[in-house]
Amino acid sequence: MQLRNSDGTTFNSVRPDLTRNLMEETGLDNAQLSVLVEEFYSRVQTDPLLGPIFAARVTDWPAHMERLTAFWSSVALMTGQYHGAPVPAHADLPVAWAHFERWLMLFRETANRVCSPDGAAHVIERAERIARSLHIAVQDAAATAPGTIPNLR
Repeated sequence: MQLRNSDGTTFNSVRPDLTRNLMEETGLDNAQLSVLVEEFYSRVQTDPLLGPIFAARVTDWPAHMERLTAFWSSVALMTGQYHGAPVPAHADLPVAWAHFERWLMLFRETANRVCSPDGAAHVIERAERIARSLHIAVQDAAATAPGTIPNLR
């Protein structure tokens, strides 16, 4: 079903009632999430700690931004727009918790600047969960021998 952004554009959601409720509660919509993603990842690209990691892996930023916006739409508004597997895509990154802390700091600053207080709190809570999950996946991948099943406890 199609829903309308604050800027008048429409977008699809596989869970329209849930998405509509989340939009009303948080003040977020896909247009707002697109601004958040654009501003946040612009900062990430120029960050001395995170920028080189992304530069070594992302070759098509416009396509990556579309994917990231679909991801955040799915995470924040339950739209179902993202179809991917972020954990395997990040598990082999050469990162430590300090990288995730930096990512979270930049994310919190950007969310607080571009979103309403309720919207910022909503996406920040999800970003913190994502950072913890990806950090566990990175640690587990580093500790698991190739060809073995990782410890998912």
